[in-house]
Amino acid sequence: MALVNEVAMKSHICLDHAATTPACPAAIAAVAEALALGGNPSSVHAGGRAANALLEASRDAVARFAGVTPERVIFTSGGTEAIALAMNGARLAGPTRLRVLASATEHSAVLQARDDVAILPVDGDGLIDLAALEAALVDGPALVAVQHGNNETGVIQPLADVAARVRAAGGLLLADCVQSAGKLPLPDADFIAISAHKLGGPPGVGALIVKHPDTLVAIQRGGGQERGFRGGTPNLPGIAGFAAAVAQSHDWTAVAARRAGLEARLKAAGARLHGEAAPRLPHISSIGLPGMAASTQVMRLDLEGFQISAGAACSSGKVKTSHVLAAMGLGPAAGEAIRVSLSPATTDAERDAFAAAWEAMAARAGRT
Repeated sequence: MALVNEVAMKSHICLDHAATTPACPAAIAAVAEALALGGNPSSVHAGGRAANALLEASRDAVARFAGVTPERVIFTSGGTEAIALAMNGARLAGPTRLRVLASATEHSAVLQARDDVAILPVDGDGLIDLAALEAALVDGPALVAVQHGNNETGVIQPLADVAARVRAAGGLLLADCVQSAGKLPLPDADFIAISAHKLGGPPGVGALIVKHPDTLVAIQRGGGQERGFRGGTPNLPGIAGFAAAVAQSHDWTAVAARRAGLEARLKAAGARLHGEAAPRLPHISSIGLPGMAASTQVMRLDLEGFQISAGAACSSGKVKTSHVLAAMGLGPAAGEAIRVSLSPATTDAERDAFAAAWEAMAARAGRT
């Protein structure tokens, strides 16, 4: 515990909510109650029936949040597993896996889910090239994977336009909504991936929302849980916490206004804002400081007490040049950007303190 407290004291202002956001009190309480309940939802005795009742009540809550019927919700260990299930289990007629098309700015959970993902280009704002998508679909139906909102830049993709083209070609659409869920209405897609720990729930739990169950086959087989789509004893405490988290409401309009104020101040001090011309999620900023490596910025700001990241936080703690910004044509600047992501709990004082620290860092580097 002493080590945890020591580390927390060194980095006490979290501006990395796109990586994970702290579990809300309701989720923490729900996890504790489920742990105390005990029982396996697959057991037929009284304890098992109580556990199963909680599982299905939680499914109902997540379904309400997603605007779907409960049977369309498949619980997983998180967004990555949800994506992998769709990427490898999507089917049309017959047993053959669909070929996969994905935009160049997708999360690594998509790009590494299979070895045969065909990459579609994006423009300088990070928006998918719809003409390239149409050309790729000429070869026949495909599973097309496109993020609703990018995890590094916040850029919102035109999923309605993507969906129209995919369906005209007889294909299926996978929407990675891990970052957008709870901030935007979920899109009309064949598969939607969401994750609890981006929503104030616990880590290690998520869901794949499936429009038509006959377009999916199981990848992880076992005891027939999740209607046969995902074998294994469910993480009931995590699922209960997930359900509690999605029942909370947040003011993302206020977050967007706070983010706009931060960006205006940093831009005046010499920052480059990536994707700013495109529609974006309300909480994410990709901020470039010309001439300073992202890894250096992350370390310097960490020493000042700010938790931020460079790119995604899903690379085993490594700081790499952003493939997202590289795909947007930024060249060397792709390695000079940090990601700042706010939450409804972020205060003006925290934002302003970070802005002052960033300005001081830029001044020391001779950028202002």
